[in-house]
Amino acid sequence: MVIKVFLASSSGSTAIKKKQQDVVAFLEALKVDYTPLDIACNEDNRMWMRQNVPEDKKPANGIPLPPQIFNEESYCGDYDTFFDAKEDNLVYTFLGLPPPPGSKEAEQADKDNIVENGTHAEENLDDTIVPVEDRNGDSNKEVKQATDENEEGEGDEEEKEGAAKEETADDEGETVGDEAPTEKEEEAAVEETDEVTEDTEGQAEEEEEQEEEAE
Repeated sequence: MVIKVFLASSSGSTAIKKKQQDVVAFLEALKVDYTPLDIACNEDNRMWMRQNVPEDKKPANGIPLPPQIFNEESYCGDYDTFFDAKEDNLVYTFLGLPPPPGSKEAEQADKDNIVENGTHAEENLDDTIVPVEDRNGDSNKEVKQATDENEEGEGDEEEKEGAAKEETADDEGETVGDEAPTEKEEEAAVEETDEVTEDTEGQAEEEEEQEEEAE
């Protein structure tokens, strides 16, 4: 990118000469490369400058006066806009150039970036955090509701399975109680029968003895 400064080397106006010197001296102090283009000795330069200054930037008589500043074919401004940019430390922005590191304009740009993208932006993000349910809408609520219903359904199935197991256990207990007596129970029953039989035979013998004695 080439900075073009249109000047009038043989201007009879002291004000114009002073403005031209001010622009050139400041650009040299900033070490900005520029190309001076004389409109007093070169008719092509004078015509190009007049044609490329925007209509809304031209004075009332329609003839722009030097110094006029361009970045290639892009119009930057005249002395007044250059002076305002110099006062605001925005000369590089005025010229359409990136400010060099360490310059006041670069530091100001860094501060602006911090305000826009740094701590202030993070605080705003914290204030505007939206709950997950609200961000995802009703779909997240429906998923949660379906999950709760599935859990309730599983709980009911577990209760039903537990009740079925208890009923099965009761049925098995009753069946066991109705089963045939074990071997031990049969032996005990046989012993009881033998004792009853012995008692009966003993009583019969005693009655026979008593009858014999009575005869």
